Amino acid sequence: MKYFTPAHLALLLPGLCLAPVVCAETLELDPSVITGSRSASPSFDLPYSVDSINQEQIQDGQLGINASEVLSRVPGLVVQNRQNYAQDLQISSRGFGARSAFGVRGIKLIADGIPASTPDGQGQAATFNLDTAERIEVLRGPAATLYGSNAGGVIQMFSRDGEGPPRIGAETLVGSDGMSKNHLTAEGATDDVGFVLDASRMDTDGYRDHSAARRDQTFAKLNLKPDEDSKLALIYSSLEQNGTQDPLGQSWEAYKADPRSVTPNAITYNTRKSIDHQQLGLNYERYIGDATLQVNAYTGTRSVIQYLAIPPTAASNKQGGGVVQFDRKFYGGSLRWMQPVYGVPGDLTLIGGLDFDQSQDSRHGYQNFIGSELGVKGALVRDEVDTARSLDPYVQANWALDNWTVQAGLRYSTMEMDVDDQFLSNGDASGTKRYEKATPSVSVMYAFTPELHGYISAGKGFETPTQAELAYSPSGQGFNFGLKPSESTQYEMGLKAQLNNTRINAAIFQITTEDELVVLSNTGGRTTYQNAGRTLRRGFELGVESQLAEHWTSTLAYTRLQATYDSDFASTSGTVDKGNYLPGVPQTTLFAEVNWKPADWVSTAIEGMYRSKVYVEDTNTAKAAPAYTVFNWRAKFEQKIEHWTFHQSLRLDNLLDRQYVGSVIVGDSNSRYYEAAPGRSWYAGAGAQYSF
Repeated sequence: MKYFTPAHLALLLPGLCLAPVVCAETLELDPSVITGSRSASPSFDLPYSVDSINQEQIQDGQLGINASEVLSRVPGLVVQNRQNYAQDLQISSRGFGARSAFGVRGIKLIADGIPASTPDGQGQAATFNLDTAERIEVLRGPAATLYGSNAGGVIQMFSRDGEGPPRIGAETLVGSDGMSKNHLTAEGATDDVGFVLDASRMDTDGYRDHSAARRDQTFAKLNLKPDEDSKLALIYSSLEQNGTQDPLGQSWEAYKADPRSVTPNAITYNTRKSIDHQQLGLNYERYIGDATLQVNAYTGTRSVIQYLAIPPTAASNKQGGGVVQFDRKFYGGSLRWMQPVYGVPGDLTLIGGLDFDQSQDSRHGYQNFIGSELGVKGALVRDEVDTARSLDPYVQANWALDNWTVQAGLRYSTMEMDVDDQFLSNGDASGTKRYEKATPSVSVMYAFTPELHGYISAGKGFETPTQAELAYSPSGQGFNFGLKPSESTQYEMGLKAQLNNTRINAAIFQITTEDELVVLSNTGGRTTYQNAGRTLRRGFELGVESQLAEHWTSTLAYTRLQATYDSDFASTSGTVDKGNYLPGVPQTTLFAEVNWKPADWVSTAIEGMYRSKVYVEDTNTAKAAPAYTVFNWRAKFEQKIEHWTFHQSLRLDNLLDRQYVGSVIVGDSNSRYYEAAPGRSWYAGAGAQYSF
């Protein structure tokens, strides 16, 4: 991969050499984060891998549509935009979550204290509203296990508080493949009440055929101070997608012949998905002496109907149906007490908390045909109520003593899945399964010098099966309650350095798992799972952020991950040998960026991304998705005239017009593993804001 210097970038962008303005843009090398320690602490002083992406990085020349736009700059994460809004992003952290068939699993997603993941571990990154984000924090490694089951990593988004004079704004964005986004916002503070109001609509025809989507998002936040010792935030958000087309995966031959193509079944069955998601949350914090009480509560609904391409002759179309519909009610909350302890050396804080989450689905399945008419809602073949709930107490201690920092905690995680089968003509599939485990974690850091810190971290975690993984048993009757949770042991060792205007984070890690959840069979559009013995993941991560010169900054994120099966197992696709690579996990990922900001009103950057080949199924015999390298360019301009602020943005993705597989569907039964990424794409936007 080529490296770009400031001189190279200046040659690429001669039109942006503007009149010099004294503008020393200082890179924030030591942001404060909450994730992990539960209270604001400089990330440099925390004994584990945690990164923060700030508001400028989230919004500067980005589209504000998918979290993949910004998460690629974090080592250890693999984020794949599937170009399929019916299935959401694919996100994995050190291999956790790589085999998710849809959405995000194995990683805890949180927005303003409200889980974007259900208790069984299935999450949706689309609920993150990037237009309102102040920062995104990413925690990896053993410390993440303190966030409960299915927390192979933690991605937490925090929205802005309403501050400053009230202001209103509007912007529009257009681009390749019929992309458009219109966005209205109002925010500010008056009489000690802050507010943020936001609404947007995104439309796209999609890069591939049959992949059009419309997404409507709204957001509202009020932050108040009931008295001098407390603060309160009320948060509402919604996401609506009607008739989002699903292009499904491609075979290798079809991808090579036409990257924009779709399988004929996608057209025949008009595969599509509609989502209506709404949630309301409350965050309350009160200072009681030196202690802090934090209370969070939330509730919401999510309705989904999805039309699949399951043939009428498939047995599963009679068991579960080719049309999936559910109406979900979810709610929960957390209670946390943080108590400083005096009379001991150093600074010691004890934390105790309790998290409760429940998600209840009224789930129905219908045949996707009526007579010879396909892709329509037919006869009812599934009717049940699925309830997932968790109740997790935890304790944690944060202790800074001279050059030492120790953080240790213990969480008792539970997840209970209850199935009430109300479609009894094919037998009663009702049942309950409870998973529980204590997950400890300890992390120790030593400050060799004020600029060089070293740490070690260890922890236990476990990953329960999701409702989708439990849904079908090998016998074809009822739920697969024989599945066991996957249990992991994690170790991490790292160095954090601040050298002049450069920050370096480096970590090596090892993760061993028992009873890894893998595909047993995938036929007739239905996937069954099994526990497959052991896996071994060893890796190295490097993150570098640097202020190269007065107007130049750079970012580098490198990950090397060796993820293999550590024991043999059998599946319907054949014997999977010890030493085979886990599918969906590239061995090498690299992100690099050089940013130039010669004046307050202009910034531009070149991004480069490399990803090594990716195996698509457990036997490693099917064609692996090849390695690729792509480059992107972006620029943003801003003008201020009295009460008005105007901005414009330009973006070119895949500058060299490379054709590549952007994401894979692990273990697809029809060998349609591949999802093509777009060729060269352009985007242009403009907006205005008025301050009162």
